[in-house]
Amino acid sequence: MRDAARRARAALAAALVGAGLIAGLTGCTVGGGGDAWSDEKPRSPRDTIRVVPEDGARGVRADSRVEVKVDDGRLERVTVVRVEDVEQQEVEGRISADGRSWEPQESGPLQLAAKYSVDAVAVDGRGRRSARHTSFTTDVPRHRFIGYFKPENRSTVGTGMIVSFSFNRAVADRAAVERAIRISSEPPVEVAGHWFGNQRLDFRPREYWAPGTGVSIDLRLRDVQAAPGVYGIQQKTVGFTVGRSQVSTVDAEAHTMEVRRDGRVLAKVPVSAGAPKTTTYNGKMVVTELYDVTRMDGRTVGFGGEYDIPDVPHAMRLTASGTFLHGNYWAPADTFGTANTSHGCIGLRDEKGGSPDAPAGWFFDRTLIGDVVEVVNSRDRKVAPDNGLGGWNMDWNRWKAGSALS
Repeated sequence: MRDAARRARAALAAALVGAGLIAGLTGCTVGGGGDAWSDEKPRSPRDTIRVVPEDGARGVRADSRVEVKVDDGRLERVTVVRVEDVEQQEVEGRISADGRSWEPQESGPLQLAAKYSVDAVAVDGRGRRSARHTSFTTDVPRHRFIGYFKPENRSTVGTGMIVSFSFNRAVADRAAVERAIRISSEPPVEVAGHWFGNQRLDFRPREYWAPGTGVSIDLRLRDVQAAPGVYGIQQKTVGFTVGRSQVSTVDAEAHTMEVRRDGRVLAKVPVSAGAPKTTTYNGKMVVTELYDVTRMDGRTVGFGGEYDIPDVPHAMRLTASGTFLHGNYWAPADTFGTANTSHGCIGLRDEKGGSPDAPAGWFFDRTLIGDVVEVVNSRDRKVAPDNGLGGWNMDWNRWKAGSALS
């Protein structure tokens, strides 16, 4: 969330017009610039939800303890899932009778060479909700490498989806690794790879995928030597389906977002973008994560204590650095459509706890991972191609030049 820090805003509201729909909108931002925050702004002075293993932990042993705890209140829900693999697999677990902790039903539930996500929501004694999202990776056998990839196998995604591999070790022979990953589609389209450093490889076509396209990813990394003495372990075929087209254009100057579905205007919604000192990136961004509720803490993205909101509703991640499009229940409704007040996020009006009838809930329910949100007329630079799935901001020739096979 460095954008959530760079991009937190505090207000927006108005009406949602389009396709016979009229509804108010609320700003999606965490924290506002200048005086955007009021004394009522929600804050969470400390983590109320504690997770083991810690967020971002690597090399976790398969028999390691997995635990979620709260000191006050109760856990409302906990989900632990193996992600970015052949298929998602949930770790079965139970919340204790007093609601204070969650543990797996079986000991040693983890697999080696895997990535796990933890999502927990808690409610304190005063009925206030708090959310936490963490992830960790388990140990990969010595002298082996693995590629964690997006999107999830068998998922249905938006037309802007970019296939992205993150390798657990530095790759010296990029050509050998890239050659071992074969991506095909029906209908057929040219797909090219682009390396961002020595541990990330993204693939995309020249233009957005056509709706209805089926994409197959054939991984033949087993025994491929990525670096001296380091060999791959994956041998599998995965795939995904491209759903309908949805591209939303945020005009930061006009404080609006136009939502187009399959080329037709679905709605025009009032928003609030980044404040003058914490502007929102321009450019094309792709939705990579969806949370019905999440916590946004400015300290995690380079800010100080400007904001710490434990229960931001309807949050859609746009960049790795922290730009979100999200619901905002704490800002005055008349902010949306009239002012930019966030630290870089894009805000839509919402209600505490999240309402499906509010503009943020309406948009969230109609969004897929892989949908495109493009920001125009902001006084910021264009988002970097490696910030999230920002590769659409690079022209085709430059993109192809980043392949190890070109």
